[in-house]
Amino acid sequence: MAVRNILMLVGDFVEDYEAMVPFQMLTMVGHTVHTVCPDKKAGESVRTAVHDFEGDQTYSEKPGHNFAINTTFAEVDPAAYDALVIPGGRAPEYIRLNPRVLEIVRAFAAAGKPIAAVCHGQQVLVAAGVVEGKTCTAYPAVRPDIERAGGIWGEVNDTFSNAYVDGNLVTAAAWPGHPEWMRAFLKVLGSTIEP
Repeated sequence: MAVRNILMLVGDFVEDYEAMVPFQMLTMVGHTVHTVCPDKKAGESVRTAVHDFEGDQTYSEKPGHNFAINTTFAEVDPAAYDALVIPGGRAPEYIRLNPRVLEIVRAFAAAGKPIAAVCHGQQVLVAAGVVEGKTCTAYPAVRPDIERAGGIWGEVNDTFSNAYVDGNLVTAAAWPGHPEWMRAFLKVLGSTIEP
């Protein structure tokens, strides 16, 4: 399996599982994952939030862990990476306001490189203008954004465990979809897991 260099865009109150688990899974199979946050440097961290589905009208939110930033945002060169991961949580609603974040996402999309986004991460894709004509899913509250941006909504199953692939774009609705989302992303990356 070829080692891939993967960039992960995060910010304070990124969803804990949606940053930690993909980082660990992708690292486990041998890929290099660089985590970055606007205005932060390698060695700093972001705070995370744990979102859970407890029968309320929306998810609950609790404090999570600190998540390490291992690469300085100001030094990111999209050409140095093979793929992009955008976790959800609260971070996407404000990191999408950073023009450099949008430039980075557009560079990956223009190059046809794999992009994996989950939950509210698709808010960054919408802001970058890269979902038009693409079938994707997200946390259901993001559906109007995707549709207004010209994306085609992929229905979320009852357990929030499904994922969609449209060319280089791999999306899922929330962390319960990690197995399917990461399986699909690894396939798009051309990665295999040996038994």
